[in-house]
Amino acid sequence: MKSPRPNLFLIGAMKSGTSYLSELLGAHPAIFISAEREPTYFVDPKVLRQGWPRMWAQGYWKSEDRYLNLFAAAGHAAVIGEGSTCYSKLPMYTHVPERILDFNPQARFIYIMRDPVERTISHYWHTIGSSKERRPMLSAIQSNPEYTDVSYYARQLSEYLQHVGHERIFVLTLEELLANPAEQMSRMYAWLGVDSSFRLPDIPPRHVTPPVVEQARGGLSFLNRFRQTSSYGKVALYIPRAARKLGSQLAARRVRRAEVSTLGVKAYLRPLQLRQTEELASLLSRAFPEWKTLYAEPGQGEPA
Repeated sequence: MKSPRPNLFLIGAMKSGTSYLSELLGAHPAIFISAEREPTYFVDPKVLRQGWPRMWAQGYWKSEDRYLNLFAAAGHAAVIGEGSTCYSKLPMYTHVPERILDFNPQARFIYIMRDPVERTISHYWHTIGSSKERRPMLSAIQSNPEYTDVSYYARQLSEYLQHVGHERIFVLTLEELLANPAEQMSRMYAWLGVDSSFRLPDIPPRHVTPPVVEQARGGLSFLNRFRQTSSYGKVALYIPRAARKLGSQLAARRVRRAEVSTLGVKAYLRPLQLRQTEELASLLSRAFPEWKTLYAEPGQGEPA
């Protein structure tokens, strides 16, 4: 028997509720969503190894059979899908739409977005949590274009629209979804051709980033990386508690997110992301009044 093949791809954007949306989709009896988040099968494995070595090590890129095994339990589901935010991370990961459509020419896509200012800031905190970011927020966002590239939604969407029509991409915002999950999911179910009257179970949104994060210190960041490896887990029990505590303090500092000012970051991001949102609005023929932080007056909504 042939393994089921996915025909639905959640393509973005990172830190915009893709995990929550996957849960809502997977709750429908006619929809199967891979339990493995971010299989990233359709990205260049060489680039993936540099950008996300942990997911590269999962090895789904090694063979189609390995990837299709993620959907072995799909049975007769009408819609079979997976979500990988790397599928909308230009210019880091290129030619993803072509690879997906070569795999399944009938593929459809869901692109979820979030207030770009909020998303960019959340991206920064996420990167701190994975021990890859040691710089203050403003200098990090100014220095690393990946933070703002992922929030450039018009560019990410345009790459797909070169290959498929608008009717093949369902676009929504996290703010719309949180405001009325039942209405948004009913629209999405109808678009997917499954029973749109399905009563959505009570699935609370995920809050992934904790209020306090550990930020790796510059000179001894290798200690923090080691603390997150399986090797450390094996030896930690044999290290005296006082030594573990000292090592933790030397490796990273605890940062309470609510105490970090975002005024400078928002002032830097808004002009850029307002222009990009104008481009997005033109592309989709709709406005985004729900993006309160983007459209707030300078100084409002502090801190993020």
